[in-house]
Amino acid sequence: MAAQAQALPQPRRRFGDIGFAVCIAAIIVVLFLPIPAFIVDMGLAASVTLSILILMVALWIERPLDFSAFPMVLLVATILRLALNVATTRLILSHGAEGQHAAGYVVGGFANLVMAGDFVIGTVVFVILLTVNFIVITKGATRIAEVGARFTLDAIPGKQMAIDADLSAGLIDDAEARKRRTELELESSFYGSMDGASKFVRGDAIAGLIITFINSFGGIIIGVTRHNLDFASAADAYIKLTVGDGLATQIPALIVSLGAGLLVSKGSNRGTAESAILRQLGGYPRAMIVASGLLFLLAVMPGLPFLPFAVLGAGLVAASIAVSRGRLNEEIARQERQAESDASKSTAERTSAKELLRTSEIELSLGRQLTGILLSNQSELAHRVAKMRKKFAQQFGFIIPEIELSDDLNLAPKNYSVKIHGTLAASYELRPGEVMVVTAGRKPPTAPGDPIKEPAFGLEAMWVPDMFAADLKAEGFNTFDIMSVMLTHLSEVIRNNLAQLLSYRDLRMITESLEPEYKRLLDEIVPSLLTFSTLQAILKLLLAERVSIRNLQFILEAIAEVAPHVRKPEIIVEHVRIRLAQQICGDISAAGPLHIIRLGGRWDVTFMQSLKRDNKGEVVEFDLDPKALEAFAQDASRIIKPALDSGNSFAVVTTPEARPYVRLIIDRIFPNLPVLSHLEVSKAANLSVIASLS
Repeated sequence: MAAQAQALPQPRRRFGDIGFAVCIAAIIVVLFLPIPAFIVDMGLAASVTLSILILMVALWIERPLDFSAFPMVLLVATILRLALNVATTRLILSHGAEGQHAAGYVVGGFANLVMAGDFVIGTVVFVILLTVNFIVITKGATRIAEVGARFTLDAIPGKQMAIDADLSAGLIDDAEARKRRTELELESSFYGSMDGASKFVRGDAIAGLIITFINSFGGIIIGVTRHNLDFASAADAYIKLTVGDGLATQIPALIVSLGAGLLVSKGSNRGTAESAILRQLGGYPRAMIVASGLLFLLAVMPGLPFLPFAVLGAGLVAASIAVSRGRLNEEIARQERQAESDASKSTAERTSAKELLRTSEIELSLGRQLTGILLSNQSELAHRVAKMRKKFAQQFGFIIPEIELSDDLNLAPKNYSVKIHGTLAASYELRPGEVMVVTAGRKPPTAPGDPIKEPAFGLEAMWVPDMFAADLKAEGFNTFDIMSVMLTHLSEVIRNNLAQLLSYRDLRMITESLEPEYKRLLDEIVPSLLTFSTLQAILKLLLAERVSIRNLQFILEAIAEVAPHVRKPEIIVEHVRIRLAQQICGDISAAGPLHIIRLGGRWDVTFMQSLKRDNKGEVVEFDLDPKALEAFAQDASRIIKPALDSGNSFAVVTTPEARPYVRLIIDRIFPNLPVLSHLEVSKAANLSVIASLS
C-alpha cells in the first residue's frame, strides 16, 4: 500500500493564484470594513511601491507588448488606491480630531512633509499635482491610446494579408506564421485594452478630487458638531489630513500615469526608453554644439546667472565629443565585424562545392618565388592591372573580367601561368634579379646574358643581370623588369582570347548603355531578325580577329542592313567589316601608312578556284589541294617572317570571297596577323605595299 501510495502522482501545490485572489478580496474588504491605521500605512506603502515598479518596468521593456498585462495591473493599482482612499476617509472622519497621525503615519508624514505645517500650501500643491496628472499626463496618454488602438485595428487586415502572402511565397513556415498571427492578436487586444484602461487613470484623478472635497467638507462639519471645535481648528485639523491623504494617493497615481504615458508613446521604437530617447535626442552632435552655443550666449547675458547655463553648455559640448568618438569607434568596430564576416563568407565560399565548381575567367597563377617577389609590391601590380583593364575597355569596347591572382605550388618557383576559363593559355619562366632586352633585328648588347624568346610576341631577346641595366640603356636598348614582361605577356594572351571573354552578361551590359535611338534599332533587330546569341556570335567573330566593337552603333547599323537577307553570322561579319573599314585600317596603321602584303595573282586564282558555290552563287565549300596549301604556307613564311622581324604593323590583303579562308590558313602560321579584303581597305588609308605573296 505504501508503495502504491508513493507511485501515485502527487498534486502540484500552487499558491500564487490563491495569494492573488486573497489580495483582490482583501482590497474589496477594505472598501466596506474599518481597518487599523497601521494596515492603512502598509497599504499606502504597497501602493507607492507598485507605482514605482510599474514606472521602472515601463522604462526598461523593449516593446509595449512585453508589458501586455499593463491594463490589468493598472486596474488593480487603481482599485487599490480607491480602497485606500475609502479607508483613510473613514479614519480621518472618525479620528481626525485626535491629531496629525489619526489616519496613519504615511498620511501624516505626507501632510507634514509637503505642507510644512500650513494646509494652504498643501492644498495648492495638491491641486497642482492633480492638474498635472489630470490635464497633462492622463489626457495625453488617453489620446495616444485611442489613436494607437484605432490605427492598430485598421491595420490588422493588411498585416494579416502580408503574413498570408509571405507564407504562400515560402518566405516563412507555418510556425512563424502562427507566431506572427499571435503577435498581431496580442497587439490589437493590447491597444484596445489600453484605450479602456486609460479611462481608469482619468477616473482615478476625478475620484481623488471628489474624495478630497468630501473629506474636507465632511471633516469640518464633524469637527464642529461632534468634537466641539471651532471652524478654524476643525479646518486646520481635517484639511491637513485630507490633503495628506490626497497626496499619498495622487503621487502614486501620477507615477502610474507617467508609466502609462511612456508605455503607449513608445510606439514602434524598440529597446528601452533610455536607449530610444538618448539614441535619438543625443544622436546629433552638431545640434548639441549649436545648443551649447546658445547656452553660453545666455550665460553672458546681463541679469542671468552665469554658472547654470555655462555648466550645461559645457556638458553639451562634452556630450557632443563623446557621441562623435562613440560613433567613430562603432564605425571602426562595424567595419571590423564586416571584414570578419566577409572573411568568413569568403572562406565558406572557397570551401563550398559551388566554389570548387567555379572557374575564373582570367587567372594569373604565380610560382612560390614569384609570389614572394611580386605580391610584396601588390599595390603597383594592382594599379598596373587596373590600368590594363581600362585600356582594354577603351580599345575594344567592353570591360574584361577581373584578373584573379593566385599562388600555385605545382608551378616551378620562377614560373607563372595564365588560364582562361580554367584552361591553360600560356606560361613562362621569369628570372628575378635580371632584366629582359629585345634584340630582334639588332646586334646583341655587349653585356653578358642568355638569348631567349620573349613570351608575348616570340621575338629574339636576352636575359641580362639588372646590374648592367644602365649600360644597356646607354647602348640604346630598352630594358623590361619581370613584372613588365609578365603583364605584357598577360595582355597579349587576353588579346588572343577576347572572343572567349565576351560573355552574354557583358553583351547585355553594353546594349543597356546604348543611346535611346540605338536601343530602338536594337529592338528592331532582336529578336525579329536575330537572337541575342547570334548578335553575341557576330561580336565574338569580330573580336577573334582583334576588331574592336567600341563603335557598336556602326555595327548595329551594318547588321540592320544585311540581317533581313542573311542570317549566317560569318556572312554578316564580312559585311560589318566593310562598314568598319576606316576603323580597322586606322587600328592597324596607328596614324601612319598602312603597310600591306598583297596576295599575288597566282594565289588569288588558286583560292578563287577552290571556292565551291551552290546554284545561288553562295560559297558552300573550300577545297584546296594539300600540295597547294603546303606551297602557300611556304611562300607565306618566306615573305611574312622578314616583315614581322622588322617590327612594323602590316596586313595581308586578298579578295573578299577568299579572305576568311586565307585568314584561316595564315592564322595557323602567324597568329593574329590581320587579313583584309580589298573592300576593307579604307579610301583614306595611305597604302604602302611592302611585299607580294606570289
